[in-house]
Parts: sequence; C-alpha cells; structure tokens
Amino acid sequence: MSVMVARKKVVRKWEKLPGRNTFCCDGRIMMARQKGIFYLTLFLILGTCALFFAFECRYLAVQLSPAIPVFAAVLFLFAMATLLRTSFSDPGVIPRALPDEAAFIEMEIEATNGTVPQGQRPPPRIKNFQINNQIVKLKYCYTCKIFRPPRASHCSICDNCVERFDHHCPWVGNCVGKRNYRYFYLFILSLSLLTIYIFTFNIVYVALKSLKIGFLNTLKETPGTYPSMSLTLLTVLEVLICFFTLWSVVGLTGFHTFLVALNQTTNEDIKGSWTGKNRVQNPYSHGNIVKNCCEVLCGPLPPSVLDRRGILQQEESTAQEGSCPQGPGTQEPPATQGPGQAQEGHSVLSLQVPAPSVSDTEMPEEKQRTPGELPVPSLDAGRAEH
Repeated sequence: MSVMVARKKVVRKWEKLPGRNTFCCDGRIMMARQKGIFYLTLFLILGTCALFFAFECRYLAVQLSPAIPVFAAVLFLFAMATLLRTSFSDPGVIPRALPDEAAFIEMEIEATNGTVPQGQRPPPRIKNFQINNQIVKLKYCYTCKIFRPPRASHCSICDNCVERFDHHCPWVGNCVGKRNYRYFYLFILSLSLLTIYIFTFNIVYVALKSLKIGFLNTLKETPGTYPSMSLTLLTVLEVLICFFTLWSVVGLTGFHTFLVALNQTTNEDIKGSWTGKNRVQNPYSHGNIVKNCCEVLCGPLPPSVLDRRGILQQEESTAQEGSCPQGPGTQEPPATQGPGQAQEGHSVLSLQVPAPSVSDTEMPEEKQRTPGELPVPSLDAGRAEH
C-alpha cells in the first residue's frame, strides 16, 4: 500500500540569496567566491610570523628582552582577528527588491517620466536627496531593482549593492563596506605595525650575530643547537618579504588614514565625487578630523539586513510503501476506478449483495426456520381451508 507523507524541509535564506557570494557554517560566514588571494594573504602572514617566532624570537628574548615575543604575539593575534572579521562578515549588502516592490518602483518611474516615444533614450533614473543642505543623487540599480542609498554602489565581482561601498579587496576575499570597514582599517594598521616590527628585529638579529661572529660567518651559519640555532637564509627571506610588504601595506594604511580623516570612501575618491570638476563640498564630513575618525571607527555598527539565517519552509511529499494492519471486520476500501471500469465494479458489488428470498416452491420450509422457531402456515394453506 502506498502512503503519501508530507515532510517539511528547513531551508535557510542564505541558500536562496542572489549574488556571487559563498557561505559557510550555515550562513554565519559570508565571503566572495574568489578566495585564492585571501589564502595567499594567510600563507604570507602565518609563514613569516612562524619563522620569526621559531628562530629570531628565541635569540632576541635571551639577548635583549622577553617582552619582544610577547608584543609580537599580541600584534599577530590582533591582525589575524581583524582579518578574519573583515573577510567573514557581511560588508553591508542591500537586499534586492521583491517582484512586487520592483513592479511598484517601475510604476512610479513611469508615472514620473511619462511614456518615452519609441527610438528615444529614456531619461536617467535618479532621485535627488538633500543631506546637510547638499543635493545628493540616488541612482537606480537595474540589477537589484532599487534606488541605491547614499554612498552605496554595486560591486561587479560580488554582484550586490553594498552600503557605503569602499572597494572590493581580493586580499581579504570580500567587499569592504559600512559593516566591516573599521575592521579592515584596523587590520592594515596592525599588519603595518607587525611588518615593521618583524623587519626591524630581523635586522637587529643579524646585527647582533654579526657583532659576535662576523657578518660573513653569520650568513654561512648552519642550523645547530640553541643558542646558535638559526636559519640565516630564512631570516633573509623574512627580511625580503617584510621589505616588499612594507611599502604597499604602510602606503595603503596612510591612504586610508587620509580617507578616514575626511570621512570619504575609496570609491568617492576615485570618482572625484567631492573634488576635481565638481567642486562640491563633502556633505558627510563634520569638518573635524577627530569627529570624522570617531564616526567611521567608533560609531554604532548597523545590523545586517540580509537575515541570512532566517528560515524558509518548503514542503516535500514522498511516497512510502507499507502494509496497514486490518481488523477482522474491516474491509479495504475500493480503489478509485476510471469510467472504463465502472461496469466491472458494479458486477463485483452485485456479488456481495445477498440474493433475494425464493418462493416456497423452490425452498422447503425446514430450511427457512431458525432453531426454536414455530412453523408459520403459508398463504396457500390458508386459502385451501377457506
């Protein structure tokens, strides 16, 4: 016997979100699909710090101070924490419009612009918004079907509109926006300090060893027992990595410090929104460096509007085969039959109906009595007496 059973499958909202993002840990981690350079970032940081802690830190802790590896560990942990927080969080993705909302916005646009004659280019879809006595244009996103909020932009790599969009950073594997910009800035700041720290004490290590056994002997030194344990080639490799990283990371930190002081984003600086030909004053700046830094780095963090772990329930019907126990007096209900089987069904039912009683001439009276029942005279016998 086949029984249809309805099962409810729990589906999270992150499984149905559009865009080009990847999710892990049941929607708790959100990243871009292109994560190759992010893994390279992890490899460079972990590899350089592992070599520094394994070789130079042991020598420097004995010769100079035990605080050197402690401070390096603090910088390393802080840089890794801010990196993972930047990479694994929602940068401020704006949900796309639902079909009903998109249709309503289209009706509003048509009512405002009117019917565009065929062959003519439709006017740009923008709305004017006033912020601090400054007119700001809200642009329409044809992908998300929404008017983007101020300072928002559509990321072509993640295919999402991001609030207060700064840029897409492949080194962290995510967009940098309103919800993770402060962590990104703290990451590059701590990474700059860590790079300078490791680079400086690598030079100090080579200088101390050179004072004892000479520079050439230091370069020729091979691994041995502590305290002479050192891999000079690996130390030189660390110095080279830190040297080339120093210019890019420190330069990037200086650039973003300049942007934070002006309360400006990388996207606005590249487009020249508040400089260049426009010569329009930045409406988001407070005119004070301290206030701008406090707003960007210390202001309240808005919650995510995606609701990635919200539940969407979908019912699925599955057929199961099994036998149902039946009682002694119960009968299986007849199956539903098509019109072509109606005649056959009636014939089966007619066999189950008890046959009508026959006349007395066909069945004797003894077979009609039940035990203890008196014989009843028939009508023919009564007529014969009369």
